[in-house]
Amino acid sequence: MELLGLDEIRDLLGGISKQRATIIVGRKGFPDPLVTLKMGRVWDGKAVRAWIAENRPSPADED
Repeated sequence: MELLGLDEIRDLLGGISKQRATIIVGRKGFPDPLVTLKMGRVWDGKAVRAWIAENRPSPADED
């Protein structure tokens, strides 16, 4: 199982700001975190990658 924190999600979303990533992960429809630790929330990487594939355009799609 791949586990992701907010910084890894930021990287997957193209290096967006921490503030922008926090808004995205808080949206309805974004996968719920598996657990919240002292260091922060932790998500299932497979679920996050599936959400990104379905909801975020790739850079080539933005032209």
